[in-house]
Amino acid sequence: MFALKALLVVSAAAFALPASAEIRIVNPYMIASPVAGGSGAAFFVVENTGPGDDRLADASSTISDMTQLHTHIANAAGMMQMVHVPEGWVIPAGATLALARGSHHVMFMGMKAPLKVGDMVALTLKFETAGDIVVEIPYGVAPAVDAMPMDAMPMGNMTMTPPVKP
Repeated sequence: MFALKALLVVSAAAFALPASAEIRIVNPYMIASPVAGGSGAAFFVVENTGPGDDRLADASSTISDMTQLHTHIANAAGMMQMVHVPEGWVIPAGATLALARGSHHVMFMGMKAPLKVGDMVALTLKFETAGDIVVEIPYGVAPAVDAMPMDAMPMGNMTMTPPVKP
């Protein structure tokens, strides 16, 4: 029985990881403006199961004019704003990096076409050691583990305004 479980674990890992990488992308999903030309964001967890640190250095996709790594920071007035993170993020050996709403994320600017819930989006993540990893990300389908309501997120002094009902 143990041999069967070990075989299943190894088989699952082989499908989840590129052959030479020890990076795994977990629970990917994305949201976006419902119109062409708008913006979107992708969220997921990066697991580094390898013996050494790696860096998520960049991202690219064909669905938008520009794809960048972003995060939220407080400006001098204490207001939260999104900023490009050109240096990316280090994922220490044996650790994880969460890209989540209100925090680190991949930003899509200038969406080329509207997406429908369930559409799959190809995103290439560029790691210093693991190389390029292509992830298929479902649009508009958030995993249950990221079901934090917007008003529960730490946003500094940024206020959330509820949508206006017609």
